[in-house]
Amino acid sequence: MTSVQNNSGLFIGLMSGTSLDGADAALTEFNTSPEGTLICRTIASHSVPFDDALRQSLIDLHHSGHDELERTALISNQLASIYAEGVEGLIQKTKIAKKDIIAIGCHGQTIRHRPELGFTLQIGNAALLAELTGISVVSDFRSRDIAAGGQGAPLVPAFHQAVFGDSTLNRIIINIGGIANLSVLPSQGQVIGFDSGPGNMLMDAWAEEHINQRYDHSGQWAMTGKVIDELLSKLISEDFFKLSPPKSTGRDLFSLPWLKQYLKPEYAPQDVQRTLLAFTAETISNAVKEYGQNVDEIYLCGGGAYNDALFECLRQLLHPVKITLTDDLGIKVDLVEAVAFAWLARQTLLNSPGNLPDVTGARGPRVLGAIYAR
Repeated sequence: MTSVQNNSGLFIGLMSGTSLDGADAALTEFNTSPEGTLICRTIASHSVPFDDALRQSLIDLHHSGHDELERTALISNQLASIYAEGVEGLIQKTKIAKKDIIAIGCHGQTIRHRPELGFTLQIGNAALLAELTGISVVSDFRSRDIAAGGQGAPLVPAFHQAVFGDSTLNRIIINIGGIANLSVLPSQGQVIGFDSGPGNMLMDAWAEEHINQRYDHSGQWAMTGKVIDELLSKLISEDFFKLSPPKSTGRDLFSLPWLKQYLKPEYAPQDVQRTLLAFTAETISNAVKEYGQNVDEIYLCGGGAYNDALFECLRQLLHPVKITLTDDLGIKVDLVEAVAFAWLARQTLLNSPGNLPDVTGARGPRVLGAIYAR
């Protein structure tokens, strides 16, 4: 295995999230300044979309079903091939030799997240990925935190603190993927991080069911409807929103069946979509107002940052705080999580903790991840 020399080197981060739209790969170089500041530079990125069949198979694996162990193993192998395709795309774009890449940090695809039962499950066959690429792979980042009594999520606040923290400004990073999570980064004091609730997940599922599109582009369909106050009130009354951090969630809770228990036949589909947009915006806003007092700047990342209607709702709800994109901090909104898992792989190889116990609830800092050497 290539060693990490002087805390510097090239890593690849691989991320496929709860939106189930595909795998993002980011080739990232890490260095440390003479003052000890982490310098993170994204060199190239490559995305591999999931086809409809794979996406549906992954959705199906979130629930018990016939022969699910074999289906899980086969899909795990398929994901490894897709991840390897993402790595090869980076190699072709940059012409960097594989021997110069220290490791791949691969999140894998979450199909169950049940920290209350003591487990989380991300699939993607890291051993096969190491064989296919000839590069060391670090994976299974969440299990050790859960074994230490934590939620196993969110893990990105530690990375956000390392690369986006500022000694003079109170910042919040809001990642809006399938699930939305917040990293509250005070200029002084303890980082707070947690899942605020659904991000794109319910809006995407509703759009796919009613307009046969994977997502509502820029929230255009949602803005043809109106908020159903009765429905919004019921959605926000979910017990998850009464919990204090540490907390995390996923498709195990926020799914179409969960939504449909609150629907009435007279609700127009576009009005439901508009309500789901308001639901995401208000739960994020409520979390910011409760845990991000005296915030100076808010930065959005994740696919939801491209939803213009959602962006505008957040801007109105959180006025007058400045809201912009992590692009302004040097990492494109759709690559932040991939780069985060490159950083987590680096932490593993440095034998350094990757979690923040105050964020996840673990009993203490832990070195995360399992290593599959080249």
